[in-house]
Amino acid sequence: QVRLVESGGGLAQPGGSLSLSCAASGFTFSNYAMSWARQAPGKGLEWVSGISRRGSDQYYADSVKGRFTISRDNAKNTLYLQMNSLKPEDTALYYCAEGLTMTSVRYDSRGQGTQVTVSS
Repeated sequence: QVRLVESGGGLAQPGGSLSLSCAASGFTFSNYAMSWARQAPGKGLEWVSGISRRGSDQYYADSVKGRFTISRDNAKNTLYLQMNSLKPEDTALYYCAEGLTMTSVRYDSRGQGTQVTVSS
């Protein structure tokens, strides 16, 4: 069955960096566009970034544009999110999921998530 396992979260200081990974299994990873999404405490799910099947196209929410970079390695069935210049408002549970954009992401496919906390 489809399985997505996020990792790499943790505690970072404002201005710091973290790198997230999402290991995919149970489906042909290279056939699907993928996204990162997040959910802050007490808030709904928010799409963060998406990448096309081959990785040639990337899309970002305005809130993370210029600070986050999405990438993928289809040979390793892995999705990545490099997060730089972190802000306290980036604190959230981060998920990977199928889909490319805010309107096409399938939140029901997401994994268990990895917690990112940005605090001094």
